[in-house]
Amino acid sequence: MRVPNNRVVSRSAAESARSTLVRLTASVGSAGLTAAAANPGLLAAVDQHAAAVRDSLQGDGRALTVAALAGYAEGVRAAALEHGWRPPVEPIDWAQPDWLLTRLLAVCALARSLDRRHLD
Repeated sequence: MRVPNNRVVSRSAAESARSTLVRLTASVGSAGLTAAAANPGLLAAVDQHAAAVRDSLQGDGRALTVAALAGYAEGVRAAALEHGWRPPVEPIDWAQPDWLLTRLLAVCALARSLDRRHLD
C-alpha cells in the first residue's frame, strides 16, 4: 500500500480550511466587518474577541494560521449548536450581536489580517 504524498494531504487540508473561512466570511464576516468599521463599540468588541482567540490558539502552542482559525471557528460553532444556538436566518442586527456572532466575526477579522500579511 502506498502512502499519499504529504503535500497533497496538506494542500487538501489548507483548501478545506480556506473554504471554511470563505463560507464564514460570506455568512458573517462581510456584513459584520462593514458594520464594525462604522460602529466603534462593535469594532472594540471584535478587537477584544480577536485578542481572546489569538491568546487561546497561541496558548495551545499553535500559530495563527488559516487551519487553526478554521478549526477554532468550527469548534465554537459546533459547541454552540449542541447547546441550542441556531444560525440566524434573517440579516444579522450588528447593533447588538450575540457573543457567538461577535466571536465568529473576530475569526473573520483575524483571517483577513492573515491574508494581508501574506500579501505584503
